[in-house]
Amino acid sequence: MAEKNETTHDDQNENEKTQNCNGDDGHDSESESESENQSENTHIDQETDDEDESTSSVEMKRKKKEALLGLRCKVEDAIRGNYLMGGRAGKNQLLAKEREQLEDITLWGVPLLPTKGHAGTDDVLLKFLRAKDLKVSEAFEMLQKTLRWRREYQTDMILEEKLGSHHLENVVCMKSRDRVGRPVCYVKYGAFKDREFYRKIYGTEEKCNKFVRWRIQCMEKCIEEMSFESGGVNSIVQISDLNNSPRQKVKELRYVRKKTMMLLHDNYPELIHKFIIINVPFWYRASHLLLSRFFSPRMKKKFVFAKPSEVTKTLIKFIAPENLPVQYGGLMRENDADFTPAEKASELIIKGKSTGFIEFPVTEAGVTMVWDITVVGWDVSLKEQFIPNDEGSYKILIRNQKKMGESVRNSFYICETGRVVITIHNDTFKKRRVLYRSKAKPTLPIYHSSPCLSS
Repeated sequence: MAEKNETTHDDQNENEKTQNCNGDDGHDSESESESENQSENTHIDQETDDEDESTSSVEMKRKKKEALLGLRCKVEDAIRGNYLMGGRAGKNQLLAKEREQLEDITLWGVPLLPTKGHAGTDDVLLKFLRAKDLKVSEAFEMLQKTLRWRREYQTDMILEEKLGSHHLENVVCMKSRDRVGRPVCYVKYGAFKDREFYRKIYGTEEKCNKFVRWRIQCMEKCIEEMSFESGGVNSIVQISDLNNSPRQKVKELRYVRKKTMMLLHDNYPELIHKFIIINVPFWYRASHLLLSRFFSPRMKKKFVFAKPSEVTKTLIKFIAPENLPVQYGGLMRENDADFTPAEKASELIIKGKSTGFIEFPVTEAGVTMVWDITVVGWDVSLKEQFIPNDEGSYKILIRNQKKMGESVRNSFYICETGRVVITIHNDTFKKRRVLYRSKAKPTLPIYHSSPCLSS
C-alpha cells in the first residue's frame, strides 16, 4: 500500500476511470488529471457494434436482429441444399455421408448449422454481418468465400504443421492481454534488418509464401484463445513494432505484408479488434495509405499509429501497465519472480514544473521492499531513499537517478521500520503520469552485505 503527497485518485474515481476504459464518457471538471485520463481511455471499448450515430440504439438492435435471422436462414438453406461451398440450390447432389459431413461443418471450432443450437454460431455469423454493415447477401457471400479458401488453403490442418523455426519466436509472439481480456499479439519487424536473417526468411518466393502461411498459423493459434459464446473474448489486439525495420523499398517484405493483411481482411472478419502500429517511421504512412485502398471502411478504423515518442502513451490506453512489457514502458518482465499481473499498479499525476512523492510504509523489520515505477512520457528525475521511524537513525539514499528513460525495478532490505520515499521531479511543462506498485517480501538478512545502516 502506498501513500502519496501529490494529486491522486480515490477509490470512487478509480472506479469511474475503469468505467471509462470500457467506453463510458464520464467527466469530472474538478479533476484535470481525471479528465485527461478519461479522454485517453475513450479508445478502449468492449466488443460492440460501431453503430451509426444518427441511428438509435433500438433501431440498430432491430436491424441487427433481422440481419442475423436472415443470415441464419441463408446458412441453414445452403447447408440443407448442399450449396454452402458454392453453386446453386438443387445442384451438386451429394451422397448421404457427404451431406452429413456438410451439416457438421464448423468455422473456428463453431458449428455453422444454426439448428444445432451452439452458443457461438450467432457470434460467428455476426462477425461476417458486421464486416459487411449488416448486408445479409454480402455477408453470406463472404462466408462462402472464406469456407472455400479454408478448404483450398487447408487451414484446418495448419496447426499441425511445423512452419516456424525458433528464429521466428522473437518476430511474432503472444504476450498477456488487453484491458478487457483480449489476447495481445506482437509482431516485431526489427529482426529483418539483419540481411542474413532477411534472406533466410524471404530469400525466395517459396520462403515468402511459407512465412505467410506461418502468420496464418499464428492467427489460428490466437483463435484458440478466444471464446465465441456470449460474454466471451472473441477478438485480439495486434501490435506491429516497426522499430529498426527495413525501409519500404524491400519488396519481399511489402509482398508478405500485403498478402498477410489481405488474407486477414478477407477471411478473419472482426477477429482483430485493433491494429496498433508503433514506432512508425516517416515513410510508413505513405506505404500504408496505398495498401489501405483495399480495406473496407470498417477495417480502416481499426488502425492506430504511434510515433516513437508516443508508444507508451498509446499502448497504455489499451493495455494495463502490469500487462505491458517493460520495453514499451510497462511493468511486465519475463519470468518475473517478484510481481504477477494480478498485482495492480497505482497512479500518480504530477503537474508540470512540480514534484511528487510516493511512500511505501514498512511496518516490520526483516523484509525486502520491491517496487516498480514507470512514467508515461519520461523526462523526469527520480530519487529513492529509506527514512527510518527512529529519529536517531540515518536516512539512506538508495538511488539518485537524474533522468528516467525506462521502467524502474528496485529493492531494498529493511532492518527497521520506516518508509521508502520516492521523489519524482517533473521539470517539463506537461503533466506526467506515474504508474507504480510495491510489495514486502520476508527475507533472511545477509549481514556481510546488507545495505541497511543505522546508528
